[in-house]
Amino acid sequence: MQDSADHDDEGEEVTAPLIVNVGPAAGGLRLDKALADAAPDLSRARIQSLIEAGAVSRDGRVLSNGSAKAEPGDYDIILPALISATPLPQAIPLTVLYEDAELIVIDKTAGMAAHPAPGTPDGTLVNALLAYCGASLSGIGGVARPGIVHRLDKDTSGVMVAAKTDRAHAGLSALFATHDIERTYIALVRGAPSPVVGRIQTQLGRSSSDRKKMAVLKAGGREAITDYVVQRAFAVPAKAGAAPLASRVACTLHTGRTHQIRVHMASKGSPILGDAVYGSGSPALPVRTAIAEAGLTRQALHASVLGFVHPVTGQRLRFETALPLDMQSLEAILSSL
Repeated sequence: MQDSADHDDEGEEVTAPLIVNVGPAAGGLRLDKALADAAPDLSRARIQSLIEAGAVSRDGRVLSNGSAKAEPGDYDIILPALISATPLPQAIPLTVLYEDAELIVIDKTAGMAAHPAPGTPDGTLVNALLAYCGASLSGIGGVARPGIVHRLDKDTSGVMVAAKTDRAHAGLSALFATHDIERTYIALVRGAPSPVVGRIQTQLGRSSSDRKKMAVLKAGGREAITDYVVQRAFAVPAKAGAAPLASRVACTLHTGRTHQIRVHMASKGSPILGDAVYGSGSPALPVRTAIAEAGLTRQALHASVLGFVHPVTGQRLRFETALPLDMQSLEAILSSL
């Protein structure tokens, strides 16, 4: 998820590339098979996952199609170095919105990853939960992701739920799988999507040009649905019909794909302010100045509402949190433009 139970690769950090030579006799074979034959310590499945992750290149060009024909020569393969599979408890402060014997709901700060991953071996929500909840945390998610049912991007703030028991984990996972979850995000974006109220329904998948990014696809991928409404426009030009310089948008998720809101807003020509990955182009000078004055150093995206039926008690729960200070400050400055 931006938001959902979609999972990124975990538990590894990048080291120097392995150079694998494909001989002339292997020319014409599928790339994944040729590389697996040339590197017997790596399974074909492992090679395929590395290709998908953008970790295989030749002559500086990243290769993304494992079924393409291999060419003789040297290939660079980035082999992540294993890190500890078992996260350690860390006494990191948490803002707890609700807790019972089955689950815990927190207001995650920006800058905290949900679980250990490449480049983020610790300091994550999992580390904090292990210290706070101890042995009660559900283990269904595996040793690297105990209790984790869904994710927010590291630099997205807002409401998250984690499971403390296996039955709560299974129940919450089922709710996310069937999209029986109320999820609303607040985004501060460049310009304003048009129309001011709408639904974005696309296929989302890995970008063919950058495997670390998601993209709207014409074919393949997974269905992604976001409803949005422009709540407020900032710095509206006097010219009739002119678009505002920025706006506040409420986005309601009906699916939870990786980077869904960030990609969908960018696809409407209104990328989220501060988004270094999907914020193509640059906002107007007054908006750039506002971002700097507000001290915003991440995408201006906050998971403000999370509602669901408690998977064990059947109680309807709903949590709503205010924007964090950096987004509050940016909104105040934009309002004064």
